[in-house]
Formats: sequence, structure tokens, C-alpha cells
Amino acid sequence: MPTVSVKRDLLFRALGRTFTDEEFDELCFEFGLELDEITSEKDIIIREQGDQKASGASDVILYKIDVPANRYDLLCLEGLVRGLQVFKDKMEAPRYKRVNPVSGDPQRLIITEETASVRPHAVAAVLRNITFTPERYDSFIELQEKLHQNVCRKRTLVAIGTHDLDTISGPFTYTAKAPDDIRFRPLNQNQEYTATQLMSFYKTDSHLRHYLHIIEEEPLYPVIYDSNGVVLSMPPIINGDHSKISVDTKNVFIECTATDLTKAKIVLDMIVTMFSEYCDQPFTVEEAEVVYPDGRMVTYPELAYRTESLSVDFINSRVGINETAESIAQLLTRMCLKSEVAGAGEEIQVEIPPTRSDVIHACDIMEDAAVAYGFNNITRTTPRTYTVANQFPLNKLTELLRLDIAAAGFTEALTFALCSQEDIADKLGKNIKDTKAVHICNPKTAEFEVARTTLLPGLLKTLSANRKMPLPLKLFEISDVVLKDESTDVGARNSRRLCAVYYNKTPGFEVIHGLLDRVMQLLEVKPGRNHGYYIQAAEDSTYFTGRCAEIFSRGKSVGHLGVLHPDVINSFELTMPCSALDIDIQPFL
Repeated sequence: MPTVSVKRDLLFRALGRTFTDEEFDELCFEFGLELDEITSEKDIIIREQGDQKASGASDVILYKIDVPANRYDLLCLEGLVRGLQVFKDKMEAPRYKRVNPVSGDPQRLIITEETASVRPHAVAAVLRNITFTPERYDSFIELQEKLHQNVCRKRTLVAIGTHDLDTISGPFTYTAKAPDDIRFRPLNQNQEYTATQLMSFYKTDSHLRHYLHIIEEEPLYPVIYDSNGVVLSMPPIINGDHSKISVDTKNVFIECTATDLTKAKIVLDMIVTMFSEYCDQPFTVEEAEVVYPDGRMVTYPELAYRTESLSVDFINSRVGINETAESIAQLLTRMCLKSEVAGAGEEIQVEIPPTRSDVIHACDIMEDAAVAYGFNNITRTTPRTYTVANQFPLNKLTELLRLDIAAAGFTEALTFALCSQEDIADKLGKNIKDTKAVHICNPKTAEFEVARTTLLPGLLKTLSANRKMPLPLKLFEISDVVLKDESTDVGARNSRRLCAVYYNKTPGFEVIHGLLDRVMQLLEVKPGRNHGYYIQAAEDSTYFTGRCAEIFSRGKSVGHLGVLHPDVINSFELTMPCSALDIDIQPFL
């Protein structure tokens, strides 16, 4: 779920009134959003980097608002304010309009056949006579970044380029060339580079290096030129510095190159509808022509409106309300879906604007009616049909084991599912590459970089935080770990594990071994090599040499137990011996 950060005072000024934090939180809830956090740039830096880094940072209050992932129209201040104002009946939903240039022919973008192998689609439009302020400009840039991370799938599907039209001249050519044949000055740089040099230059860039892989291995790189041979951009990596926009820009040429044409049209519609209100003719967008290699000419942006018909009974029965057609039409209109009663009063005609690409089925319209009605206002009723539920077998086994292990004298802990790479690798004497860990691509803190592959670090941290408690300390946890698995559709799988530790002046290996025997007794697995369980000596860097055993059940390895290595104990700031049991319980289902 994307999070949009907006300045509180700027938001209230746009809404035309001020709110208390509680009032705005309630408004967000009514509109189907969530006010996630109230903070400031300074607070964020202090929390993530420390007090010293925060000197000079802004104290302006920020509202962080969670937005549904499919509501691209709410990813910027302009769309958010517009949606809330329509919802509160302060304004009508605007009508977006595509217009011809006042003078001359439309801007033209010509696609050559060379692009077919790398990035075949492109769309374009012009925002004419737009007025930027520093706040509007920042919002314009931030919307592009939000779209890149969301619907554009980190630029793999769509890449957005925005250019100062007064610094370039059409028609524009979108083609693909060998990397060494492309040469230009990239955004915010002082010298020219070839595309090959740029790919090396940006390998260390914290922002752009994540996009290099999209075209790095391609024999031809996409590039856009104007009629004078000036490079506008090398999508999806970087724009040219020559045509960069600024607060003083009056005419913006927008191009979106893509591997998915539908997504490109959605992205273009979203950008121009959000910021066309700042043009001299509000909510109008100047069209542009795109010429395809086969000679076809298509005009963009589409800004397509379409109409859907729904029955009143469909909405009432699905939502669980009993409203008239006029009332439902009014509810939908408040959600920027202009609606009116049709037929004999049993149908509702709903107009879907170009900003609502998330509406693809009648259920999406019904959902908006429920949001506008208010989920808290829907009367709770008992279902007329009954089903018999049953506990998930793995969870049932987990709950049974929890009770009996607690009865054996161990205290249950609940630790974080995310941890640092150091916790599951270096501190346990392992290499991170051998752990099958799932990495977080944009971790907010160093403490939460990967999903845990073992429960042991969490328990050892818990011991470290409770060293003043009377000895012995006996802890256990039964929870999921996450492991890479190429055989699954998402590339990873959850595995339910049981981990227990015994911390005392003596290692207490016999205590942990006794717990293993008790667990196996509860699971009705008898000792034995063929159809039971047994342990045999093993070497593991986490455990002390000669004090580690591998656990086998029905011939398969299910875990380890033993005395932890002194280096492992020291790395978690512990000072006394500790023994541990780590076992996978899913094979016992």
C-alpha cells in the first residue's frame, strides 16, 4: 500500500479549512484511507539516522497517508484534495478535456522499428501554459516517482519523461541505437557521456542503479531525439539535462515509453489530469500525435470516459443496505463517479472518468458505494447460510505444542519476523549467501533488512534484554521463518519452526535434549532409526565443536540441537553458556 507524504498546512490550505489530527483521521477513514503517521522531515531523519544528521532539517508537519495500491489518482496532493473535496460535496468532479493546439500542428512523436526489440510503445501529451510554484513542482516530480514505483513496476513497464517544450523542437523521434552511438549530457551533470559510460557511472548511484538492469544487457538502448538531434531522454534510465523542467517552465512535453501500452496510457492520463488544473485553461490537455513504424497515427492522451450500468438490487444486496436509486447515485457521485438513475428507476448509469483506471468491474463500483455510505453505517446481520469452519491443521498443532512446552517450564517469546543480515549470518557464524534469506529491497533501518531464516537470533536477543532476570532462563518460540524457494510462485515459502534456548551457568544440554524427547513424545514419534527419531553428531558453525547433533525423523533431517559456540554467545552480548533446540515441525503433520 503506497504512502503519500503531504505537508499538513499546505493540505489544509488546499482544502479550505483546518482540521484537528483526530478530525482529519476520521475524514480519511470515511474516504477509505488511513492516516498512518504524523511526523516531520526532522523526526524521520532523527529516527533513521540520529540527531546529528537532523540538524537543519525541516520541522514542517507531514501527514503520511496510506492509499490503496490501485488508486493512482490519490498519489499526490492535487488528486487527494480533489477527491476529498468532491467527497465532501465542496466541488463537482472536473471534466477533463483534450484540446488542439491554439496555433500550429500538434507535437509529434515518431517511433522507429528499432524500438521493437527493447521498448516498443510510447505515448505523449503537452501541458500548455502551466504555472508552477515550488510546492506544485515538488508534487509534480513526486507523483512521477510514486507512479514509477507503483503502476510502472519500477520503470520496467513504463518510464516517464517530462521536458521543457520551449527548449526543444518537434517532431520528436523515439528510436534505439547501440550504446556507444548515444551521447548526451544527462540530468544535472556537467559533461557529455556515451550510454556505455553512463551505465558504468550510475552503477554507484543510490537511486538510478536499481533501473540499469532493465536495458543493460540489450544490444540497443532506447533514446528520444528532437528535430535538431538533441537527446530528450534515454528511457528508462535518465533524462537529458538540456530539456529539464523547472519552476519557471510554462509548457511541459510528457512522453511515456513502455513495454505495456495499457499501463502507459494510464500513467499519461494520470499525470495530465492531476496537474492540468494549473494550466491557463484548467483541466485541458493539449494533444500529441504518435506515429508508429507501420504508419498508424494515434492521438494521445485518450482521456476516455465510459459508462457502466448497474442494478440497484446488485449494490443493495452486495453491500447489505437498502437505499433508493437516487441515494446510491448520489453516493457514487461523491466518489468522483458521476451517476444518474436510468430506466424505470432500477438501473444506475455510472460514468467512469479517466482518473479511475481502477474501476474494471461492477464490484469496483459497488465497493465505492459502500465506502461513501460508510462501513460503520452498515447494519450488522447474521448470515442466512451457515458453514462449518475448522482450524488450520498446522496452527492446531502449533497451539497444542505451545501449551505442553509451557507446561514443561519454558516461557514463550514472540519476536520480530524481520532482522538484520548480521543477526542470521555473521553472529551465527554463517555466510549470508548460504542462508536462503529473503532480502528487503528498501529497508528503513539496519535492524530490518531480511526475513528471518531461523528463530534463534530473536530468542538470543530476548535473553540479552533480560540478563538481570533470575537464572536459569528458558525460552521458546513457535513461528514461521521465510526461505527462498524457486519452486513456489513467489520465490519463497514459510516454514513453521520450534526453537528453544536454555541459558544458565552450565550449558544444560540435558535440559534441551529432554525437551526434544518430550516434543517427540507429544508428536507420537518413537525413538528409532527406521520409523522414529534419532540424533547423530554434526558440525555446525553456530554450535560448539563436538557439542552439536542433527535431528532425524523417519530418515529426514528436521533440525539441530546443541551448545552454542562461545563466539555466538558473545556476539549477542551474553556471558554464560547457552544450549538450543531448532526444529522444523511441518514434517510431523
